[in-house]
Amino acid sequence: MIAATRLCITCNKSIKGRTDKKFCDDYCRSTYNNQLNGNDNNYVRNINNILRRNRRILEELLPASSPMIKLPRHNLQFKGFHFRYFTHTLTSKKGNTYYFCYDLGYLPLTNGRLMIIRKKDIT
Repeated sequence: MIAATRLCITCNKSIKGRTDKKFCDDYCRSTYNNQLNGNDNNYVRNINNILRRNRRILEELLPASSPMIKLPRHNLQFKGFHFRYFTHTLTSKKGNTYYFCYDLGYLPLTNGRLMIIRKKDIT
């Protein structure tokens, strides 16, 4: 009986071993899966990078010793803050909607100002 030659899905080398094996080695398996998931991973990675940058900007502007600070919106824009990206919102008992990047957030105020806060300070 002649066994059919099986070829690696990624590099087309012949495969030895189990009959259900699809790849010749771990490198080919990883390469195949990275190509398969590459576009989805890039999209998620880019959004996560924006969220981390937004959080870093909020952290830079809010001193560790201060629970909150008020400043003009353009201060965040100047540093490259993307207002379209945030992890979640929180509505306070007073009806104010806070926008968060993880544990740091901001509340839009009047006259183009923002109040930056840490999440534990809201009730």
